[in-house]
Amino acid sequence: MSRLFGTDGVRGLANGELTPELALAIAASAARVLAAHDRSHRQVAVVGRDPRASGEMLEAAVVAGLASAGADVLRVGVQPTPAVAFLVSELNADLGVMISASHNPMPDNGIKLFAAGGHKLPDGIEDEIEAGLDADAVRPTGAEVGRVSDVDDALDRYSAHLLAATPHPLAGVRVVVDCANGAASAAAPEVYRKAGAEVIAIHAEPDGININDGCGSTHLEQLQTAVLEHGADLGIAHDGDADRCLAVDAVGQIIDGDQIMAVLALAMADDGELTDETLVATVMSNLGLHLAMRAHGVNVRTTAVGDRYVLEELRAGGYAIGGEQSGHVVLPAHATTGDGLLTALRLMSRIASTGRPLAELAGVMRRLPQVLVNVRVADKAAVAGSEAVRDAVGAVEAELGEEGRVLLRPSGTEQLVRVMVEAPAQDTAQAAADRLAGVVSAVS
Repeated sequence: MSRLFGTDGVRGLANGELTPELALAIAASAARVLAAHDRSHRQVAVVGRDPRASGEMLEAAVVAGLASAGADVLRVGVQPTPAVAFLVSELNADLGVMISASHNPMPDNGIKLFAAGGHKLPDGIEDEIEAGLDADAVRPTGAEVGRVSDVDDALDRYSAHLLAATPHPLAGVRVVVDCANGAASAAAPEVYRKAGAEVIAIHAEPDGININDGCGSTHLEQLQTAVLEHGADLGIAHDGDADRCLAVDAVGQIIDGDQIMAVLALAMADDGELTDETLVATVMSNLGLHLAMRAHGVNVRTTAVGDRYVLEELRAGGYAIGGEQSGHVVLPAHATTGDGLLTALRLMSRIASTGRPLAELAGVMRRLPQVLVNVRVADKAAVAGSEAVRDAVGAVEAELGEEGRVLLRPSGTEQLVRVMVEAPAQDTAQAAADRLAGVVSAVS
């Protein structure tokens, strides 16, 4: 049987794979597991959600599950995922539950759990929770049943935290923010205005159905148009739960997560905040990021794909910034998880403090053409052990030298091998990727 928890919690079709019964069971099991680890006090859980329609149903189930297991519940309503992580620490809670499917389409939903302090739960605790789903536990009664209350100032607390982490006022910055009709719809425009920016908000009217619908960080076309129409300095795009941030410069060019990290890492280096002059990125970050950082004396530590692995490396080395090409950026001094609003504030702060346009700041990094070919195979292990594949990869790497890169990565969920090639020219990258894909396909 496959593991219930993926790299980012439990996710699936709401009321299909992710039913209220399952949500109740997960919440109750989580409360019991955490109580078993610490019986010194009554457990307290923070529960938030994004605005998709099924969130109302799943929130009710999660709250019921927690209270039925004896945990007190603090409901914070519609909030970004990083706000829930922050509020777990801020409210001295033992557990956080965020109900969201992030950038997924509206019919999906998910449950993400945070431990005390707002950190992701360790795999071992998640396994204990999964093992306890069908447990015939003794339920508390009377005064031992959990109580439920609402935190009316949750957004104010989160906004104050973000403003305190913004190093320079945003006066003079005009920004268009695409809130994806998601969890950032109230928070992002408010906090950007409080920081001093002139804000034009689009897709900030969630109705439970329109989250991520042709908007947000996975659909940047309308943001590009709006930036040009309003003569803005930049555009910011969030996903449904606002843990990511992508940007658009004043002429509508996309600034991806790698470029954002390059800008922020150099800003932190200038301010003496870049621990060990090191940035953490995944293997999928563009080679251009590595070359730009090397030119500026910044080391790049590389991890497997997934924010979980970035977080592990950040914590292990005590590093100050890490993230992914998708715009999921973590700044451990201020957040325990990716925070799209914090990322945007820091990016705009750099623009405001230097007086330089985003295109110039992001120009420190040149994105190399990147080609990705998915090759369906019968046996991923055979590909990994193939001498022919190794020889082909070695030959391409020798041809590209330091100005190119090859990455072969087996899919974690399908019988696919992903062939990625970066090179100075698109044609060169495409030809090399096609050549390697042919060798991989021939093995199986």
